Amino acid sequence: MSFRTAELFCAVADCRSFSRAADANGISQSSVSQAVAHLERALGVTLIDRRTRPLTLTAAGQTYYEGCRDLLDRFRELNDSVQRLTTKVCGRLRVAAIYSIGLQQMDGFVHDFSESHPEVDLRVDYLHPEEVYDRVATDAADIGIVSFPKDSGDFAAIPWQQQPFVLVVPPGHRLAGLASGNYSAVPVSELSREELVHFTPELPVRRRLDQWLKEKKVTPRVIHEFDNVEQIRRAVEDSVGVALLPAPAVERSVETGTLISLELADVDWTRPLGIIHKRHRALSNAANRFVEMLRDDPHWSRMRGHTPQTTGLSTDTVNR
Repeated sequence: MSFRTAELFCAVADCRSFSRAADANGISQSSVSQAVAHLERALGVTLIDRRTRPLTLTAAGQTYYEGCRDLLDRFRELNDSVQRLTTKVCGRLRVAAIYSIGLQQMDGFVHDFSESHPEVDLRVDYLHPEEVYDRVATDAADIGIVSFPKDSGDFAAIPWQQQPFVLVVPPGHRLAGLASGNYSAVPVSELSREELVHFTPELPVRRRLDQWLKEKKVTPRVIHEFDNVEQIRRAVEDSVGVALLPAPAVERSVETGTLISLELADVDWTRPLGIIHKRHRALSNAANRFVEMLRDDPHWSRMRGHTPQTTGLSTDTVNR
């Protein structure tokens, strides 16, 4: 059995799917299926029950999985321990990030990191939040970047930044004129008069925004729902409705004039972004350097100390 075959078998067991294991490892589904089938032939046993959905392990498969997982964990820990004894930054680094982190911003980080550390094989995958946690939990990703990060159980979170939410409207909207006046903040109560382009209900950011709106007794009419910032942003640019989005996610659109960004006058709604990793697994040199680069970037570090705006209206600091 090769080390790679053990990795792929464990990925299938963790993901309970050949296709998801293939996506996590950046190869085709047929390659994963062939690797596991070859392993089963060599052992003379069936490891995975393919009749069930999601897939399940046979008794032999469970025993083999536990042994392989232990070997893989010990091997990675050994590699990481040796690398930490030196200053060399090399090896493989897999990052899983939520879509709304901003593809253009992350591409810049990837480019800069790859130029500084050419011996690191770096890949960033953009996923839904639950998939980011799955990748980290199954070792398909070394670190994950999420909003409202969990710092409990198997996961540890490194704070990154606090992103304020803003109200975005298309040019020509009834509220757009506020952006050019002396008073550019909108009372949150105005949202009750608007049609809202919102996140889909399963996302943590949607649940948090709904909680905040309910606390303020604000009930906008949700007209469309999308699972990522880009689609919401485009819908607002097409004058479908208005949206509540993290300020950094719409900076470019505001600069080009396709969107108007307005502060909310009487609330301080922010989303924390964090970098998650396995609690009891030390980060490799490469992962540590990548995290340091993210946290040291001047554009993002100014978000770390976001403070509530002060207006003539009362400020409601929401428990994050």
